[in-house]
Amino acid sequence: MSDSAPGTSDSGTSERGTSESPDTGGSLRGRWRETLLAARGGTDRGPDPDPYADALLARWAEPQRRYHTTTHLTQVLDRVDTLAGHASDPDLVRLAVWFHDAVYRPDRSENEERSAALAERALPEAGVPDAATAEVARLVRLTVTHDPADGDTNGEVLCDADLAILAAAPKEYAAYAAQVREEYGFVPDDAFREGRSAVLRQLLELPRLFRTPHGAAEWEPRARQNLTTELELLTH
Repeated sequence: MSDSAPGTSDSGTSERGTSESPDTGGSLRGRWRETLLAARGGTDRGPDPDPYADALLARWAEPQRRYHTTTHLTQVLDRVDTLAGHASDPDLVRLAVWFHDAVYRPDRSENEERSAALAERALPEAGVPDAATAEVARLVRLTVTHDPADGDTNGEVLCDADLAILAAAPKEYAAYAAQVREEYGFVPDDAFREGRSAVLRQLLELPRLFRTPHGAAEWEPRARQNLTTELELLTH
């Protein structure tokens, strides 16, 4: 691969903390291959998909991650599968999932932009057409706000899939919240409580957390309960 491949730095220095992928069974590599070939139009002409998968998986396995790991990647891909019928192009949504946290540093605010730029460099090299690459990058940038426009079915599926952890069972939600705190371990407790509480209030003030019919019906009530419970624990 050339220096624009996903395993290289997005800013001139390596972001990877480890070269080992936890996906020893190869299931994520298989999912990547299937999605990339579909985005190419169903042809296997072009670069081997596997090195791109390996480079992305190495990013997802970096040591500073606690929640934003290959487990999160797998869960969001699974949720996209659940919601795929709502998307206009679910394979491009799946590619966006692979890239949406490919660059992740908790102490930086430009992760989504850098992840989108990584997709814009890597996907054309991997044989993905320009229009499809542009849509993937747009979707990655949308995860800054998780606020897709009405009728943006690809965006609705990606955002709902990414936020579906909010509707997890209480024990799983508590583990998620603890992992987020670990990722921000460099932030003092008082500052973290203040910042996290503000995020939770902002989410609870939204008229709706989920935009797909499935998300609204199946995930919204439990998500609001989880957010309310976490906010109460942080403020009392």
